[in-house]
Amino acid sequence: MKSEWLVRGESGSGSVLSVAIIAAVLCLTSLLLPLQFAFARKQQAAGAADAAALAAADARSGAVSGVPCVVAAQVAEANGARLDACELDGLVATVRVSTSILGFGVDASATAGPPP
Repeated sequence: MKSEWLVRGESGSGSVLSVAIIAAVLCLTSLLLPLQFAFARKQQAAGAADAAALAAADARSGAVSGVPCVVAAQVAEANGARLDACELDGLVATVRVSTSILGFGVDASATAGPPP
């Protein structure tokens, strides 16, 4: 009789375990999702910095018309970022852009120009 009582006492333990596993997965997902958004935004900022640096270098070399840093600012804004710094050294352009996600700043920098 005692063995029957033990079996009956474990009735429903699978449901509790299932709920615990689902809760753990949901908690882990809710923690990792903002990190994934931050990583995606960082990659977006890096792409905007690359494009802005290339645009500034093209404007500096005369391949496209316009003032290099103004063109870089326009390209950065079109890519969802803000141009923070633009430095020109000959035909080489170095830019730094920033954007934000959930109130936190994300920045990236890039350099473009002709090969040495």
